[in-house]
This record gives sequence, structure tokens and C-alpha cells, in this order.
Amino acid sequence: MANNKKDGGFAAAVEKHLMPIAIKMGQMKPLIAIRDGIAIAMPLIIIGSIFMIANSFPLPMWTNWLATTAINKVTISAIFTKIVNGSFGLIGLVAAFGIASSYAEQYKTDGKSAGIIAVSAFFVVTPSIMSGDKVPLEGMPYGFLGSQGLFVAILLGLLTGYIFQWFINRDIQIKMPETVPPAVAKSFSALIPGAVIITIFGAIYAIMTWSGLGNIHELLLHILSKPLGLLGDTLGGTLVAILLNSLFWFVGIHGGNVINPIISPIWLMNTDANRVLFQAGHLDLAHGGHIIAQPFVDNFVYMGGGGATIGLVFSIGILIMMKRASEQAKVLGPLTIIPGIFNINEPTMFGLPVVLNVTLVFPFIVAPMINAITTYIAMKIGFVPLCNGAVVPWTIPPIISGFLATNSWTGSLIQLINVVLDVLIYLPFMMTLNRKQKEEEAGKIKEA
Repeated sequence: MANNKKDGGFAAAVEKHLMPIAIKMGQMKPLIAIRDGIAIAMPLIIIGSIFMIANSFPLPMWTNWLATTAINKVTISAIFTKIVNGSFGLIGLVAAFGIASSYAEQYKTDGKSAGIIAVSAFFVVTPSIMSGDKVPLEGMPYGFLGSQGLFVAILLGLLTGYIFQWFINRDIQIKMPETVPPAVAKSFSALIPGAVIITIFGAIYAIMTWSGLGNIHELLLHILSKPLGLLGDTLGGTLVAILLNSLFWFVGIHGGNVINPIISPIWLMNTDANRVLFQAGHLDLAHGGHIIAQPFVDNFVYMGGGGATIGLVFSIGILIMMKRASEQAKVLGPLTIIPGIFNINEPTMFGLPVVLNVTLVFPFIVAPMINAITTYIAMKIGFVPLCNGAVVPWTIPPIISGFLATNSWTGSLIQLINVVLDVLIYLPFMMTLNRKQKEEEAGKIKEA
């Protein structure tokens, strides 16, 4: 009885202290805007990743054919690279639109207009590239349109969305007669806030240029990269993020929805930086490559879902094969193992359940941490290549995703090692839970 009270007290304490924090963070408009804004870019990121994987698949016959087959002197490999740059390489620009749009919509104003204004402001503050022709041609660097522009995209998107809704909700706008089509009316409503926003960012660009400070992208990278890097680009910071993710999940709150808006931009920036190095043939730590990136977390840490529950569902499977599983485990096994292989763990989280189940809280926290540590060490010593920049969809099963994320069989091997470790971590605790379930089932049979 004492143990049950102790367990209940721990669960109650975690719920008491974490639940209010999670609720407040989950309701914060800026975090919601960042989460939703970056999510808008995910289809482009995945599409770009597919073409990047296709362009660099480790099969010499294939890559040589791509590099030598040309139409009008343009190789298929160059076309694939262009597609990658035109999709994955635009995450900063797209995020600026999405963040401003989401922020404005949360205040019941026109998100599309706010997003378009944010895109314009993003171009205004981004330095141009001029050709050396007699009639110079102006272009934009993919670096700032992509991952290097994420910091600016976040701040610019939030500021644009806030200013836009401030004007509209205070009725500082140009109103058109009711007979005017809604699309036209909205465009005129956006004139005043749009002019103010673009003027502000035009002034910022002018100040940065005239003062010789460079541009706002490089300034923010210089100011924010080190402190935020401690959170998102180090093993220690990643372990803290994993701990918080698991604790939020433990009380029934989607940990990713709370943690990712804060740290995911850093992981995505590192991912895109690795992509650029990989395409240039210089992806290693010596050239500035990053171990911690979005695929590192999605494909090597959270195998099976939050808490690395692939080890848990395989433990259930082992008990079933040994014919030692409780009736509850026998029912849950088929419902959890298949989704777990594809990193979907809601049936496990709420069916077993894992949520508020003190018996499983230790492995639920420790397993993903162990995955992070082993993968980090393997990449640090060069046994496993760094993630190549491809964002492999999180639903791709382990072994396959490890190969795609690193372009190496050792990526699959470290996943296999991690899965074995996860099973070893979860199995003793699952056996304890299984024994409790069988005792409860035996008691019910006697009562009947």
C-alpha cells in the first residue's frame, strides 16, 4: 500500500507542477504561430528531401547516370539539385508567411494578407546578390531564404502578425463599400498595416546597410546562435528537451507540441546546414556539420514515438511469444506493435496506458536519452555519418529511416542497437506491469 501511495504521490506531483506549465505554454499565441508556421513548410522539406536522397543514393551506377545524362547541357543531377533548393531551400521564406498568418488568424484577422506582407518584408530585409553584367541582375541567396533565415522569419513573422492584427482590430484600415468583392476589400484593408510593416523593415535594412553592420540575418545568427545552440545543438540541451518531452507526455500532454516550437527551429537550421555541406561533399564536423538535427531526433531518438516506445511494444510482443502475457497485453499487442513500428504510439500511450503509469515512467524517460547518447557518440567518433540533411518522414520505420537519414548502412545499425537497448530497458518494467495485470485479472476471476 505504501508503494501505491508513493507512486500515486509522484504522479500527482508531476501532474500538479507540469500541467499548468504545459497548458500555459500550449496557449501562448507566439508558440502556436511558430509551430503552425514551420509546419506549413514541412511538405516542401519532405519533397526536397526525397529528391536529395534520389540525387545521392549510394549506388555508383545511379549517381553517375544522373551526373552524366544531360539535356541542353543541364544534367539530371543539376535539375534535382535545383528542385531541392527550390523546396527545402525556402523554409525560411515559407515560415515567415506561415508564422505571420497563424499569428494574425489567432486574433481573428486575415492571415493570408498578413502572410503576404511578411514575405514582402522578408525580401526587404534580405540582402540581394547583384550580377556583374552591364545591366545588373538582382537575385536572392538561397542560404537566407532557407535555414539561415529562420531566426529572421520567426521574429519578422511574429512582429508582422502582431502589427497587422493591431491595426485591423483597432479599425485602422481602409474600408470599402459592401458591394466590393471580399478579396478586394481585404486587400485594401491590408494597405495601412502593410505600409507600416514594410516601412519598418525597410528602415531596419537601411540602418543595417548604412551603419556597416551587415544584414539582420547575420546579426541575429551571431547574437542568438550561441545561447540557442546550447539548447538545441548540444547533447546536454537535447537531453533536457527529451526529459521535458517525456514528462509532458507522462501527464497526457503532447510533449512535442510544447517543446518543439522552441527547439525545432534550431534542429531544422542544423538539418539544412548539413544538407548544404552534403551537397558540397563536405559533411563532417571539421567543416561545421551538426550531430543534433531534426532527423537525429525523429529517426534515432524517438523510435516508436515519444519515449522511444518501440522498446515497450516489442517487450509486449516478447511476453506474448513467451506465453506469459496478461490478457490485457494479449489484446493490446496487435494494436500497438504495428503502429509502433511506424512510430505511432497513441494506442500504447493511452491504451496500456503509459500516461500516469508510474511503473513505466523510468524507462519512458531513460530510453530516448540512451538513444540520443549512443547515436551522438557513434556520430562523434565517425562510426555513423552525420545526418545528410534529408528530413525522413517520422513514420518511416527504423532501419529504413536510419539508412535514408545518413546515406549509410551504419545508420541502420545504430538504430538496431538502439532498439535492442530500448527493449532491454523496457522489458523488466513491462514484466512488472504484466505481473500486476495478471494478479488483477486473477482477482477478478475469483470475485466472479
